[in-house]
Amino acid sequence: IDFDLILENIKDLNSLVGEGISQIEHTARGARLRLPEPLPLTLYQNGIIVGHGAFRPYQHPATQQCLQDIMDGYFPSELQPHYPDGV
Repeated sequence: IDFDLILENIKDLNSLVGEGISQIEHTARGARLRLPEPLPLTLYQNGIIVGHGAFRPYQHPATQQCLQDIMDGYFPSELQPHYPDGV
């Protein structure tokens, strides 16, 4: 696992979705600006935690796919149903 590549690609992906840029949220009374909620990714020597989920060892196929997506420069496909515009 190339941790440097993962961190570099996460920075690039964050900039694609406008990290730190407010988004318009429509409300019943109009609209307001809000910052998107970040989704933490914690890297450990033997696995990861995505968001507030469970620990996932690197040997697990879903963990390997998630990290491969990031190393390939893409948002993890497992997150697309919940975050179609990126996270």
